[in-house]
Amino acid sequence: MPYRRTENVARRLAARHAAIIAAARQAASEGGMAAVQIAPVARRAGIAAGTVYRYFPGKTDLVAALLAEFAAREIGALRSAADVAPGPLSALAAAIMTFSARALRERRLAFAAIAEPVDPELDAVRLELRQTLAREFAARIMAAIAGRHLPEQDAALSAAALLGLLVEGSAGPLAPIAAGREREIVQLLTLFALRALGVADARARGLVVQTAMPDSAAP
Repeated sequence: MPYRRTENVARRLAARHAAIIAAARQAASEGGMAAVQIAPVARRAGIAAGTVYRYFPGKTDLVAALLAEFAAREIGALRSAADVAPGPLSALAAAIMTFSARALRERRLAFAAIAEPVDPELDAVRLELRQTLAREFAARIMAAIAGRHLPEQDAALSAAALLGLLVEGSAGPLAPIAAGREREIVQLLTLFALRALGVADARARGLVVQTAMPDSAAP
């Protein structure tokens, strides 16, 4: 019986932790990282602020946990889409399209997590998030180079430029209004990215047409 009680307690604690992160995610989706404050998040989660403090001693800890959760979600979605593609270049196209679609659907959250200015103490966490995403794209680029689908290039540099392109094109202040144009914008971003990486135009167009908007693009 004590073991079962311990299991139940662990499940409750995990569920409460998930509820807090979900509430923080919703707050960031509406108002950016500045909206992720302990008391409002507690209200959204339906718990007392003191309970949130038991999990996260301060706002910095809460935002750091939110960024870690965001990174895990996005990397999981990219890998799920890429891993079912028939080859390394198709996998790269699927990863690009998935990232773009998800950022477009959760534009405020994506920009807040990846590019919006944050408190100095969160700079290291933000940098790790960006590096994690860039490494994932670099791995896909290197696989395509190894398969002779892309010209030789500095994969890390290309991945960094690719991440900047996708963030600014889908979620940044200069990104176009997406209402009713989501599919078109994702396809245009993917086509532009593939061209920039060295894929001939006709082949890039074919890849974009063949790569369906993945299910993993859903939040």
